[in-house]
Amino acid sequence: MTERDTVYMEELDAFTYRERVAQGAPVLIPVGSIEQHGPHMPMNVDVLLSRAMAGAVAGQTASLVAAPVVYGYKSQQRSGGGNHLTGTTSMDAETVISIAKRLVLELARHGVRKVAFVNGHYENYQFLYEGVDLAVRELHLEGVRDIKVMLLSYWDFVDDDTIATLYPDGFPGWDLEHGGVLETSLMLLLHPDRVDMSRVADIPPAVLPTYDVLPAIPEVTPSSGCLSSGADATAEKGRILLDRASAGMVAAVRHEFGM
Repeated sequence: MTERDTVYMEELDAFTYRERVAQGAPVLIPVGSIEQHGPHMPMNVDVLLSRAMAGAVAGQTASLVAAPVVYGYKSQQRSGGGNHLTGTTSMDAETVISIAKRLVLELARHGVRKVAFVNGHYENYQFLYEGVDLAVRELHLEGVRDIKVMLLSYWDFVDDDTIATLYPDGFPGWDLEHGGVLETSLMLLLHPDRVDMSRVADIPPAVLPTYDVLPAIPEVTPSSGCLSSGADATAEKGRILLDRASAGMVAAVRHEFGM
């Protein structure tokens, strides 16, 4: 692949980047987190998967992929095991909002008018939304009214048929899919050298309260840090997930950006 063929913004020289922007290329921003994902996967799973999803979409939409946002909002016990777990390294809401806002403003300064955040960490979404909203308001006041920003979380594009295929024994729910079949399967497909299936915690789905308590109660989180088992994960399931989720995002990007 030549430099002019790559979809990754940070790999381009500035002049080629300016040409792509002048041609109307959308920019996709992967957003992840540094968060424990059990004993069988690294802490940058959300970064790796959001970047891979963005790359899959960019390749089909003439988009560019910005360098990923590595750190995300605080892990929650009911969706990520909790921010009390050692290794998980998180930003507060103000910081995530500020990063999202600044990235939109910077890309707009470059001349980019189509931006999409590709989120890989459940807890990020509302703070990305707030940052984008503040940036769009500011740009409108400055007279920039042709900006459009999308917010995509890749699991929202996994349909019921795919879920039935991947979870024949029942789906635990997206909130418990932390370190489970979805993330482990995608990692087995995309980064098999980073997964140790011999260390998977084969546990039943976590039983958690329907509310939050602060400070966190550590014993509520399974000792593995995972909220469901990844034992049934396979690279083949990862391929199904990548293909179907990216296809849904491609359709959404093409629709919203008029491509």
